[in-house]
Amino acid sequence: MGFDNLIYEKRSAVAVITLNRPAVLNALNSALIADLSEAIKDIAGDDSIRVALLTGAGAKAFAAGADIAEIAGMDRDAGEEYARRGQAVFRRLETLGKPVIAVIQGFALGGGCELAMACTLRIASENARFGQPEVKLGLTPGFGGSQRLPRLVGRGAAMKMLLTGAIVSAAEALRMGLVDEVVPAEALMARAEALAAEVAANAPIAVAQTMTAVDSGLDRTLDEGLALEAGLFGECCGTEDKAEGTQAFLGKRPAVWRGC
Repeated sequence: MGFDNLIYEKRSAVAVITLNRPAVLNALNSALIADLSEAIKDIAGDDSIRVALLTGAGAKAFAAGADIAEIAGMDRDAGEEYARRGQAVFRRLETLGKPVIAVIQGFALGGGCELAMACTLRIASENARFGQPEVKLGLTPGFGGSQRLPRLVGRGAAMKMLLTGAIVSAAEALRMGLVDEVVPAEALMARAEALAAEVAANAPIAVAQTMTAVDSGLDRTLDEGLALEAGLFGECCGTEDKAEGTQAFLGKRPAVWRGC
């Protein structure tokens, strides 16, 4: 598939999406978001893809935010429509059913930080910087920042970032729980690829159902979450992959997953 604003590759069981507007620090305009939507659809429909990596071109930015020149001309109705459209794409990424690892170098600000938060896991280079500076532009976050950030780091820490518009370092983002790992810049992609391979080696249905258990369970009571978990465990027990996984373990051999 060819795109104007991103690079889309398939490397065995791993898809790699690279936001490709380095001249503007991979700013998220409507065209890039539309391209991202199409790439997500392709990953969802390709059973050979088990994990996706999402990164930005160049060393300076993952994505330095939304395209301010595009937003500057929006009135109230256009702004709400723009936010809803971006939210829908990010939500499709978040609920893809396959893990998506954000591979973050340089700036992840505004929409870029929101995009990273919509991913399943986040690995950052030591030079990464995170922030939601919308208030400095007379705006609120529009692509989920006000909702995902407090869920990741807690209300107080989120409010501090959102209300000051401050930019935090990779080390601080790790301490807060905004990212899951920080590595030297030169090791970033290799570490992301190793983690993707580790996840891709596991049973795809079990991975998807585990993600469902965690994400859906967070919005339920503990008893409701436990009931959800039991049901998903039962569904896995009815799969060929469970039969293969248990037999492979007992036979001391690698499992061969069929995804069914």
